[in-house]
Amino acid sequence: MDLIFRRACLTDEAPLMDVAISGGRFAAIAPGLPDTRASREVDADGRVLVPGLVESHLHLEKALVMERMPNRSGTLAEALTVSAALKPTFTREDIDARARRVLRMLVANGTTHVRAHAEFDPVQGFTGLDAVLALKREFRDVIDIQVVAFPQEGILKLPGMDAMMAQAMAKGADVVGAIPYNDSDAREHIAWVFRLAREHDKDLDFHQDFSDDAQGMSIEEVARQTIAAGYEGRVSVGHLTALGAVEPQRRDEIIALLRDAGISVMCLPATDLHLGGRQDRSNVRRALTPVRALRDGGVNVCLATNNIRNAFTPFGNGDLFQVAMLAVPACHLGGADDLATVLPMLTTNPARALRLPDYGIVVGREADCVLLDTRSVARAIIDLPVRKFVVKRGRVVAQSECTTEFCF
Repeated sequence: MDLIFRRACLTDEAPLMDVAISGGRFAAIAPGLPDTRASREVDADGRVLVPGLVESHLHLEKALVMERMPNRSGTLAEALTVSAALKPTFTREDIDARARRVLRMLVANGTTHVRAHAEFDPVQGFTGLDAVLALKREFRDVIDIQVVAFPQEGILKLPGMDAMMAQAMAKGADVVGAIPYNDSDAREHIAWVFRLAREHDKDLDFHQDFSDDAQGMSIEEVARQTIAAGYEGRVSVGHLTALGAVEPQRRDEIIALLRDAGISVMCLPATDLHLGGRQDRSNVRRALTPVRALRDGGVNVCLATNNIRNAFTPFGNGDLFQVAMLAVPACHLGGADDLATVLPMLTTNPARALRLPDYGIVVGREADCVLLDTRSVARAIIDLPVRKFVVKRGRVVAQSECTTEFCF
């Protein structure tokens, strides 16, 4: 064996397990493997071992630019203005350097897979997409990157953007991106990206209904076209904050439609809490997608970062556990029964959304895992534990220690 974690906690109910890894895969998992040896052995001493975290919605090429032109009002309108002004200044070298920093943040915090939305348009060209595609190839032994061809400025309203979307797929994008609310015709935008996705047999990921209010929502059209295209289980949507403003009966009908369409929903609390509810003068809304209602209605719900230190989200360090800690109070996930559903929103749920076929701590699967400095799965989120070892395909790619010496 190449690596063995001794006495690791996989669940709070089961005995401690020895987890052995060979050839980049989980080779044996048992309460004890006394006759098995490895070139490296780690005594977990009852600490929690979880599958690698999955960051299901992130913008690499726009990260770490907050100080260049701050969003002083904290509003979505100014975020869009600032972002539009900055994008033409991004060079390939600039994007590459910032994205590398973010990828290292992710890995240090236990992320082994990321879906990155890389935008392009006729003004800025493919600078960002090309940079992210190159990093995908370079970092493939450290973190898997799914690249989304993301049309931030729309498709129909921009001459030449349709050709660029097709070219992005030819360049190697893994997922067709979409943003119906930022185009001239939301319904036609949705139909157009479905045609492209079917042509290339690629999944779809929408920036969807990012608003405090429910007017002009197109999520039902996305769900209907998903079912019509036979794309159940292959479509994800991020934000979906407008659904939180829908009255309960209609909301539950929409949720049932999302469930039937197999659409995954990425809640993005860092961005949406920061930008949402800005026009409210009293009883300010949380402006988040209704996570508990979606979860209870059978929809696959994930928690993701979206942006790191830019005009849309002026904070963040690539730690999905901190994203989860934002969601725990904001989405009312702190009850004992609710808290148990949060860790899967960083692991198995986004793995399902990204359709990762080889995911999980199971014999024979790829050995992507994280040893947490906590001895309770139930408390794993709220402990905000140090990620002691991060393993990608059986190789330790990051390890951390944190010790405190009391002086009293």
